[in-house]
Amino acid sequence: MKAAYPIVMTKGKEHIIVYVPDFNINTEGADYADAMEMARDAIGLVGIDMEDDNEKLPKPSSIDEAKSGAENGIVTLVDVDFTEYRRKNDMKTVRRNVSLPSWLDVAAKEANVNVSAVLARALKQELNLAER
Repeated sequence: MKAAYPIVMTKGKEHIIVYVPDFNINTEGADYADAMEMARDAIGLVGIDMEDDNEKLPKPSSIDEAKSGAENGIVTLVDVDFTEYRRKNDMKTVRRNVSLPSWLDVAAKEANVNVSAVLARALKQELNLAER
């Protein structure tokens, strides 16, 4: 799911402070570009955590609503693709049982082949997914 959420950026002494009103979270960046990226990352992280807890994601508020609480800040939108964020960041491994002929298992062991790594590469190729 893609969404664009308003953020409020305020220049601090050393960093750009970012507030994301729809999630009630803060983050910061070294400059404005970094601050926007950090906001995208924070929204993605909190969003997939909410999805995992079966919580509904907040509907993005309007820029005008965000401006009403931002006296000195810059208000802009940050787009987040929660599906893509999950794909890029959920790197935990899962255990799967795989059936293969005994002779093939023996040959793989003798050749010191990591069957899990071969299976992962083959699945990425079959699904046309980029190697990571």
